[in-house]
Amino acid sequence: MMKSLIYAVPFVCASALAADEAITVPYDGSFDDATFAVESAIVGKGLVIDYVSHVGEMLNRTGADVGSDKEIFKAADIFLFCSAVVSREVMEADPMNIAHCPYGIFVTEDSDGVKIGHRDYPDGVMQKVEDLLSDIVADANGG
Repeated sequence: MMKSLIYAVPFVCASALAADEAITVPYDGSFDDATFAVESAIVGKGLVIDYVSHVGEMLNRTGADVGSDKEIFKAADIFLFCSAVVSREVMEADPMNIAHCPYGIFVTEDSDGVKIGHRDYPDGVMQKVEDLLSDIVADANGG
């Protein structure tokens, strides 16, 4: 029994880590066009954007303060929002799914181009959130 448990632990940890990865798609256009497309896709679903985090600006502004001259992104924004319908569904299933709220879709630009993406959510009921985010990303990407 203990031997089986020892072998299972790395797989459980790997599954938990995999749920924290990002799902990204390339965007054929400018960063500004991508952010406009994401904003329009979110609002088009009847959702309200709570906040836009300008992570790229912060990283570029504070690099020297933390002893770095590396440019991580040319630009990066994260759109934070919630869905009353989907949030209620996932939190009725497990109130601790509050840890995943608000939901975010990010737009980045680096040397590889512009990307739109979101976090990969755990299997189970949280796939409802991932489906919503994937739909928004697809809409923003012209799909």
